Amino acid sequence: MSARLNNAQPYAIGLFRIVVGLLFACHGARSLFGAFGGEEVAAGTWPGWYAGVIELVGGSLVLLGLGTRAASFIASGAMAYAYFDVHQSTALMPIQNQGELAAAFCWAFFLLIFTGSGAFGVDRLFAKRSSSTTKQSRDKTPVAA
Repeated sequence: MSARLNNAQPYAIGLFRIVVGLLFACHGARSLFGAFGGEEVAAGTWPGWYAGVIELVGGSLVLLGLGTRAASFIASGAMAYAYFDVHQSTALMPIQNQGELAAAFCWAFFLLIFTGSGAFGVDRLFAKRSSSTTKQSRDKTPVAA
């Protein structure tokens, strides 16, 4: 059973990344464009507009699995900032200060920094292409006698 779960791990991480990236990008679209019943934040306002850009761009990159670790690092930091600056000033616990979503996104992205994109990511396509190109060039290199 454990071996099967270990074999499925990249796929579970890939699906996790896709869902988290999609949800995060939706928050950015709501902030920047008023999508999904949200109110549009005025361009350039701090921190709402910048958070929306990070959410939309970072969420989209994570969704695609393109630069997952870097995008997750920035997104995790943005959500940590949101929690400590916006939410924690009213109460310590996330359940008391409505910071559950910021905390959950922060830790989800923090996990993706260490796991990478998993399966289904564009990162994987580039890694496979790069390793096959390297292998082909090594195979064509003449061996010195």
